[in-house]
Amino acid sequence: MSPFPSQFIVDAFTDQLFAGNPAAVCLQPLPEALMQRVAQENNLSETAFLTKTGDDYALRWFTPAGEIDLCGHATLAAAHVVLTQLEPGRQQVTFHTCSGPLPVQKRGDRYEMDFPAYTLSPVPVTEAMAAAFGARPTAAYLGRDLLCVFDREETVGGLTPDQEALRELEGLLQHATARGRAADCVSRSFAPKCGVPEDPVCGSGHCHIFPYWARVLGKDTLVAWQASPRGGTLYGTLEGDWVKLAGKAVIFAATTFFLPGASPMGLSQKP
Repeated sequence: MSPFPSQFIVDAFTDQLFAGNPAAVCLQPLPEALMQRVAQENNLSETAFLTKTGDDYALRWFTPAGEIDLCGHATLAAAHVVLTQLEPGRQQVTFHTCSGPLPVQKRGDRYEMDFPAYTLSPVPVTEAMAAAFGARPTAAYLGRDLLCVFDREETVGGLTPDQEALRELEGLLQHATARGRAADCVSRSFAPKCGVPEDPVCGSGHCHIFPYWARVLGKDTLVAWQASPRGGTLYGTLEGDWVKLAGKAVIFAATTFFLPGASPMGLSQKP
């Protein structure tokens, strides 16, 4: 058994503990079936699994219910671990994922990620949407996820959605958004299909949210507030088909697995 951390728990899109979105970043090579069990045991919205590949890292993301194709906050958490714990002094890292290479650049106290923007197709607002969210959207769009637009910031903050009804809607996740006052936009993200009732701060969701508000507000650089109980701030710049998504992060804990197998990647085993 290794005395070194097998994983870190990182609060992403915040610079304060107990805020933002917590993600586990696993450093220990594991079989795929065990990855899923670790994600279930962590019971966080995402667990990221890192594997060193030359100068870069392979990265996979698992929710408690299964693997997903893109996760912003767990990517930010993984970059924070690499650039402060595994290879301090580096300013940039590239992750190789099922969604392609994702470079992350450290800029001051923020981590800036290049994510693909989702193409949004307008869809009709339905009674099922109104019933699931507990309020009627003014507009709805579908990319990977369902994006529902509401008329007021307070409406988004006060939603108490029906999780089973949300599960029946289109999209992998369901996002509620409105124009903000202190920020350009506010949002909340729900993921019952992934075993996550509410994602506290959703990076991949803002690959839907930022393109929408950039078009509506006529500006390419925006600040977003995720109005979950934990709360978090995201900074976004739209560049063509890509979103430069940035945020801060803070480490909450380092943990050790009591599992057989290799010692954590990038950390030496003491004799």
